[in-house]
Amino acid sequence: MYKIGLLGAGTWGIAIARLLSNCGHDVLVWSALEDEIKELDSTRRQKNLPGVEIPQNIRFTADIEEVCKDKDILFFAVPSVFVRSTAKAAAPYIRRDQIIVDLAKGIEADSLLSMTEVIRSEMLRSVFIVALSGPTHAEEVANDIPTMIVSACQDLEIAETVQDVFKDSCLRVYTNPDIEGVELCGALKNAIALASGISEGMGYGDNTKAALITRGMAEIANLGKSMGCYEQTFSGLAGMGDLIVTSTSRHSRNNRCGHLIGQGIKPEEAIKEIGMVVEGINVLPAAINLAKRYRVKLPIIEAVNNIVNCGMSPEDAFKEFMDKDNNSEISSTINYEHVLLQKGNHTGMKRVITYGTYDLLHYGHINLLRRAKALGDYLIVVLSSDEFNWNEKHKKTYFTYEQRKQLLESIRYVDLVIPENSWQQKRSDVHEYHVDIFVMGDDWKGKFDFLKDEGVEVVYLPRTPEISSSQMKKDLHSDDNGDLESQINHDDIDTDPS
Repeated sequence: MYKIGLLGAGTWGIAIARLLSNCGHDVLVWSALEDEIKELDSTRRQKNLPGVEIPQNIRFTADIEEVCKDKDILFFAVPSVFVRSTAKAAAPYIRRDQIIVDLAKGIEADSLLSMTEVIRSEMLRSVFIVALSGPTHAEEVANDIPTMIVSACQDLEIAETVQDVFKDSCLRVYTNPDIEGVELCGALKNAIALASGISEGMGYGDNTKAALITRGMAEIANLGKSMGCYEQTFSGLAGMGDLIVTSTSRHSRNNRCGHLIGQGIKPEEAIKEIGMVVEGINVLPAAINLAKRYRVKLPIIEAVNNIVNCGMSPEDAFKEFMDKDNNSEISSTINYEHVLLQKGNHTGMKRVITYGTYDLLHYGHINLLRRAKALGDYLIVVLSSDEFNWNEKHKKTYFTYEQRKQLLESIRYVDLVIPENSWQQKRSDVHEYHVDIFVMGDDWKGKFDFLKDEGVEVVYLPRTPEISSSQMKKDLHSDDNGDLESQINHDDIDTDPS
């Protein structure tokens, strides 16, 4: 049995609290609204969950210290706009290494931080944070309808702990180390669901809805891959699964709100009619700014933003979208060797994998990649994502993940670049990509011998002597590095070969 604190008494918070209580855990629910706490405690009902009775052993409090102290796991179930203020209020009462599970889906408009990043930024001490996300309408979970969800954390042991909390319930939990990708999907799918609802409200049919869902996920995936997220996340439960249910279900606030807007109702009036938070409206400014930051086009989300925030009519927005230049569904830069790679070992191709940050790409890096490729036929480079470098490796890079990826892809020895988001992903990578040889520099000698148990040959290659990224960075910041600059003027050099 776990001692659980749950911040937020909305439909999703109460549905999860009920589920946890039925699993035998000690559950205490908090709300900042004392009247709401009194009503829930006395009626044992949540007004937006008709017919659902709250178990008697669930306790309620308006004291944030009480809900946080001495808890094994703390769930955040408040709307995205209240996550920062709630985290700030809770922070003094949260212990070191506390497990926090975020249920909110969104991106903060000003900072462009995900909800788990917002929570972490307000904590006064080190904590473990999990994003719990997927196709999960509270109305169905509260009625014990079989549901599947994703527990996302770079530390898979923590993700698995949360997975175990829901054992023997209607909720089947999968784990995923790609917390950034899971949260991106959870936030942006709400904007696509608005588009789906708008099209339905305008009288368009299933063809339109299917197209919006499919191309909407392509937009989210393009942005996510530019941010260093796992490609598999977007076709999983937290990606396509959550997008489908939010874009089609009668339970979806975003879909219903979009339907009203498509019928000609003003966005602000549609929100009032829904009577609950519509996260798709809240996420639009952040989505537009993320697209600018990573130079990715999001035409469907931009069309929704034009309707909601720029006063464009749904008819004009759809016409503008349909009149855009012709495009291909398949990227012209698709790597067909990658397609063969995913088919397994029967191709006879010997596959080599290596890992690194590859910042300030230099001869030492290229020389190691050349020798790694020489060991086989196909070289996969797993490149540290920006978040992984900062949070786990504690490194600051000169170049972003996307810039480092582009440089690596320009080297003829490299066949495929994928993101590294956790220390633990190496075991799954060698199986997913059918790897034959695992290669690292000899400064890691012995550290990855455990992969031999996975049937992989492990090779440690000597580094190129006297070439180091750390030394290069040190030299770049040295006060006297100006002495290393050439003192010769280009005008004084005779470049005529005759």
